[in-house]
Amino acid sequence: MESIETFGNKDTRSGFGEGLAELGARNENVVALCADLTGSLKMNAFQDAFPNRFFQVGIAEANMMSMAAGMTIGGKIPFTGTFANFSTGRVYDQIRQSIAYSQKNVKICASHAGLTLGEDGATHQILEDIGMMRMLPNMTVIVPADFNQTKQATIAIADHQGPVYLRFGRPVMPIFVKPDAVFQIGKADIIQKGTDVTIIACGHMVWKSIEAAQLLAAKGISVELINMHTIKPLDEAAILKSVAKTKCVVTAEEHMANGGLGEAVARVLASKTPAPQEFIAVNDSFGESGKPMDLMEKYGLGATHIEAAAQKAMQRKG
Repeated sequence: MESIETFGNKDTRSGFGEGLAELGARNENVVALCADLTGSLKMNAFQDAFPNRFFQVGIAEANMMSMAAGMTIGGKIPFTGTFANFSTGRVYDQIRQSIAYSQKNVKICASHAGLTLGEDGATHQILEDIGMMRMLPNMTVIVPADFNQTKQATIAIADHQGPVYLRFGRPVMPIFVKPDAVFQIGKADIIQKGTDVTIIACGHMVWKSIEAAQLLAAKGISVELINMHTIKPLDEAAILKSVAKTKCVVTAEEHMANGGLGEAVARVLASKTPAPQEFIAVNDSFGESGKPMDLMEKYGLGATHIEAAAQKAMQRKG
C-alpha cells in the first residue's frame, strides 16, 4: 500500500466547530442550538461571532429538538449540538415525530459517539445511534472520517434539504482527507484500489482500516479501501463495483454490529451479489470506562482485528 499523506492530528468535533463558524459567515439563516455543552462541541466560535443566532437551551435536549423543528418553519437552518447519546436515545420521540416525519430541515450534530468517548463509560458511549437514525424515513446519516472531512460535511449538509444526523467524536486522530476535498453526500471515497479484499469503514475506523491495509500489504494482500462516510443514502454502486473485483468484504465501524454500516452493506450484498463478509464492530455489548484506544483494542476494533477479518473473508471465497 502506498503511504497515506497526513495533515497533522486533530479531533473530529473541532472540524464540526470550524465548519459551523464558517457556515455562520456564509449563510445568515444558519442558527445553532446547544444543550449546555458548547465547549465540548466546539461551538464557541459560532457563539462568539453570532450571539443572536446561538441558543443555549441548557440540559433540555427534547426541547432543543422541538425548538429546532419550529425554527425551520421560518426558513432557518438549525444545527443542534450535544453528545450522540443525548442527540438520539434521549430525544428519539422528538426526532421521529417533529423532525423526520415532517421532513424538517434540522441538522442533528452529535459528538462523543462510540467507545472513544473513553472514561465517561457505558452510559455515554452510545453504540446504537447509527442504527436508530438510519431506520427513520427521510433521515440522512453521515459519519465523517477525520477533522477535514467533518468540517467539509458540516458545510455540505447546510445545502441539503431535509433532516441530517452528523456523527463525530472526541479523540485526536490523524487527518488524511485533503483540505480541499469536495464532500458529496451519498458518494463513497475510494482511498485505495485493490483486488484481494474490500474494506468498507466509517468514522474513526477509516484510519484503523488504513493501518490494517498497510499490515496486509506487507503480506502481499491487495486491499480496496472505501471510506463510506454516508451510511444513508448508501453508495450501493461503489460496494457492488468493488465486490465484483475482490469477491469478499470487511466492514468496520465504531458501533454495534446490529443495525449499523455492516448490516447496511450486508443487505446490499444479500440482494444483489452474495459474498463473504466479516464484521468489525462491537458485538452486542455495552462499553465501559477506559482509555479510548485501549477500549478499541479490547472490543475488537483495532487494526490487527481488521487485518485478521480480511484474511478470514479471503479464505471464505469460493
